[in-house]
Amino acid sequence: MEDRNAAPRCEFLYVHEDVVEQVNQAMPQEEHLFDLAELFKVFGDSTRIRILYVLFEAEMCVCDIAQLLGMTQSAISHQLQVLKKSKLVKYRREGKTVFYSLADDHVRAILDQGMEHVTE
Repeated sequence: MEDRNAAPRCEFLYVHEDVVEQVNQAMPQEEHLFDLAELFKVFGDSTRIRILYVLFEAEMCVCDIAQLLGMTQSAISHQLQVLKKSKLVKYRREGKTVFYSLADDHVRAILDQGMEHVTE
């Protein structure tokens, strides 16, 4: 009896071993692939994307971001923690106020390329 849930088997007629080996050598380590997938999950939330676009324009505190996006300070703080943990934003303290900004130019490049892709 055939198992309908089983993955289809690939019947190789000829394996291009040289190409397979070349690609295998070029593949990043599994740990790096996992970390990359986790990074892209962070970009999977439109609120976080909005916050990053706000920080493209100016360094801002939680109160200002919340006002601009029409959200609570608590919600913004939560999303900023996720962005900080992923090293996408950095912060500095000035008295009692904490100001957030993009961590580096890589963040801008990632979003610019993503926006270019979706608007083609």
